[in-house]
Formats: sequence, C-alpha cells, structure tokens
Amino acid sequence: MLNALEVFTTVTVGLMVGVEFSVVFVMNRILDALPEDSRQLGHAHGGRMLGAVMPVWYIGSVVLVAVWAVAGWGHPGTGLVVTAAGLLIVSVVMSVVLLVPINNRNKTWTPENRPADWKQQLHRWERYHYARVAVIIAAFTLLVAALV
Repeated sequence: MLNALEVFTTVTVGLMVGVEFSVVFVMNRILDALPEDSRQLGHAHGGRMLGAVMPVWYIGSVVLVAVWAVAGWGHPGTGLVVTAAGLLIVSVVMSVVLLVPINNRNKTWTPENRPADWKQQLHRWERYHYARVAVIIAAFTLLVAALV
C-alpha cells in the first residue's frame, strides 16, 4: 500500500510541476506574443482556469506528501519526503501571499478596465512564479530520490 501511495504522490506532484513549468516557459511566451488586448485577455482567462484548479492540486499534494511521510516514518528516504513536504508548504505560502493577489486582480481585467501598470503586475507574477516553480521542482526531485 505504501508503494502505491509513493508512486501516486510522486506522479501527482510531477504532473503539477509539468503544468506549472509549461505555464511559465510555454504558455506565457505564447500569450506574450499576442497583441495587447488578446495577450491580456489570455492571461486573465488562464488565471481564471488555473486559479480554480491549482489550489486543490497544491493542497492535495501537500496532504499526499504528509500522508506518505507519516505512513513511511522510519523507512529510508523519510527525511527527503519531510523536506519535500516543507518545500510544498513554502510553495503554498508563496502562492497565497505573492501570486494569488495578483492573479485575483488579473482574472477580472478586460481591455476596458485593466490598470495602466497591468504589464508590470504580470511580470511581477511571472518572477514570483519562476521562484515557485523552482521550489516545486526541488520538492519533486526529493520525492523521486526518496523512491530510490
């Protein structure tokens, strides 16, 4: 049973890393290449879509990793799992404190009501997102190392 939990948790976190990696390195580049109104509307739509899904994924990942740490307590690699849980908690805190406030504003913007500094706010979100992606990649790496 523990093996199934380990694999399921690692796959879940790995998929989350893949989605967030593609957001920052693929989707944002595509959206940024569009004309201003389309660019901004695309970012707002993405913020609404992923803003609805990602909180569940992030919190669910923390819960899965915590369950793995408890269930596997005393097994080799538990320290790596606990550290990964800590990093995932850091990613949730980063999300709530740094990224969500910007996303909550962005997802309501239209070309008619967006603020003058909308581009700067999106660039700030991207910088925070780069850091968050690095944190979740580190957590994923630790989970993979704990499996072997």
